[in-house]
Amino acid sequence: MVRLVIFLLIITLPSLVYGSTEIMWYGHASFKIKTPHGKVLLIDPWIVNPVNKDGKKHLEELNRVDLILLTHAHGDHIGNAVEIAKKTGAKLVATFDLGKAMVLHGGFPETQFGYDTTGNFGGEITLLDGEIKVLFVPAAHSSGLEIPGTPKSLIYAGNPGGFLISIKNGPVIYHTGDTDLFEEMKILSMLHKVDIMMVCIGDKFTMGPKRAAIATKWINPRIVIPMHFGTFPILTGTAEDFERELKAQGVKSKLIKMNIGEVYKF
Repeated sequence: MVRLVIFLLIITLPSLVYGSTEIMWYGHASFKIKTPHGKVLLIDPWIVNPVNKDGKKHLEELNRVDLILLTHAHGDHIGNAVEIAKKTGAKLVATFDLGKAMVLHGGFPETQFGYDTTGNFGGEITLLDGEIKVLFVPAAHSSGLEIPGTPKSLIYAGNPGGFLISIKNGPVIYHTGDTDLFEEMKILSMLHKVDIMMVCIGDKFTMGPKRAAIATKWINPRIVIPMHFGTFPILTGTAEDFERELKAQGVKSKLIKMNIGEVYKF
C-alpha cells in the first residue's frame, strides 16, 4: 500500500505543482492556450467570427495575452490580432515576412514584433524565459495580405505555415495552419512526439476530412482536434466525416470535438 501511494504521488506530482495546460477554441482556427505557469498564447485569433455567438464577450475578456501566433496573412486568421495586441501589449510570433507585412501594412504595433519573436521554417525559438519553444513548420497554402481601400490591394506576406509549440511541463502542440497533406509531415513525426494536433478539415481551401485523417495518421498525436470547418457553408468537411475517416485509416489518436468557448485541461 505504501509503495502504491508513493507511485501515485510520483505520477501526479507534476500536475499538482505546475497545473494544467488549458485550451479554448474560439471557432475556425482560433485557439487560446494557457500554460501551466499562467502565460497566455493566442493562435490565429479571429475571435469575433460567424460561429462564435459570444465572440464580442470573449474579445472583451482578453485582458492578458503574452503572445499572438499567426500562421499566415489571410483575414480569417489575422482576425482581431491587431486590436488585441494594442490592448494587451502581446508580441507577434510569425515569420519575418509576415511580421513585417503586419507592421507595415496591417497596423500591428511596431514595438511588439522583432527578431526575438520571429523565425522561419525549420527554425525553433525559445520564448517567455524558456517556458515555450516554437518550431516554424511549413504548410501547403497561400498567404497574401489584403489591404482595405478602393480598390483593395493584395500585399506579399511570406509563405504560410504552422507551429509546433512545446510547453514546459506541458504538452507538445501542433497547429497545422491552413494546409493540404504534404510529405514533410512524416519528418515532423520522426523528430517530435506530438501530444495534441489541431488539424484543418473543412475542405475547399484546406484539406478535407480524408486527407486530414491521413495527416493525423502520419503525425500520430495522442489527441487530435479538428478545426477550420463549419464557419461558412462552403467549408463542407465535418467532425463526423473526420471521425469516420480516422476509423477507416486505423488512427489510434483520441479525437476531441471541442465546443466553442469551453476550456479543456490537458
